[in-house]
Amino acid sequence: MATSERSATVKVGTRGSRLALGQTGQITDVLTAVGGFAAEIVTVRTDGDVLTGPLSQMGGTGVFAAALRAAVLDGRVDVAVHSLKDLPTAAVPGLALAAVPVRADSRDALCSRDGVTLAGLPAGATVGTGSPRRAAQLLAARPDLSIVDIRGNVDTRLGRVAGLPGNAPAGVVPGKTGDLDAVVLAAAGLSRIGRLNAVTEFLEADVMLPAPGQGALALECRTADTDPAGELGRALAAVDDADTRLSVTAERALLARLEAGCAAPVGALAHRKGSMLYLEAVVCSLDGTRSLRLKKATDGLTNVGATLLGIELAEELLAGGAADLADLAGSGK
Repeated sequence: MATSERSATVKVGTRGSRLALGQTGQITDVLTAVGGFAAEIVTVRTDGDVLTGPLSQMGGTGVFAAALRAAVLDGRVDVAVHSLKDLPTAAVPGLALAAVPVRADSRDALCSRDGVTLAGLPAGATVGTGSPRRAAQLLAARPDLSIVDIRGNVDTRLGRVAGLPGNAPAGVVPGKTGDLDAVVLAAAGLSRIGRLNAVTEFLEADVMLPAPGQGALALECRTADTDPAGELGRALAAVDDADTRLSVTAERALLARLEAGCAAPVGALAHRKGSMLYLEAVVCSLDGTRSLRLKKATDGLTNVGATLLGIELAEELLAGGAADLADLAGSGK
């Protein structure tokens, strides 16, 4: 898309899941309202949608992003909409993270049968998640639980718990249904597809720190299209939220310094309050028996300041023995 010309249609790329299409539709409506251009949503199939097995063994979050990034670079789409937690931290030449809209709820949510809270689940209860981060923190809080690795879209995962509001009747959802006592999913994703009625309990940060970037969206485009002289560049700049960008910049800088992907049980959450940016992070052993949690703050409310905050907290985690808890390439070992 040339920055000096008006494009008849901006092509917005997304994965084809119900959640991805829903969140892409919402942000596309905002972009077109702000930018005054027409837009078309283009579905891109990713390796994460095709391959089977644990996500942590398939290349991690990058399996969802690579195909979308390729579609932007080769011109099939002008903008890719990612769940930010699925976007690898390494930059790609020719691409820019042009906008990070206002963050939705960053928390994880427990969806259990009979409305039982995490504390109320019986010993040996089966809880499904595909995230080592969630599994480790669940076991840290409740070592007597049985964690089951699961995959699939949001509705499929919710279908593993009998009786949740909005679930299809038994036997309609393909695969296993009703075989788990609970599942843990991102609150933001549940909200975006109208399934918050399935939530039994929102897990606060003192119990479960979210994945870096969780609840936020990332709008990625070709570097040339970020020019504010162009329609698309102006629209993307308008939907970018400064506080959200600062927060996720700190979280992703920490993740990058640790060189930890989705196979590493690392949680991080930053927020701005007044003149300060606060960052809290945790690194756990996979079995949840050991963890290291630290906090740090800065008054440097710039992207550079947020990046330094993430790097410095990562260094403190490494100095405190985080590499002995999880397989972190950033330890230099």
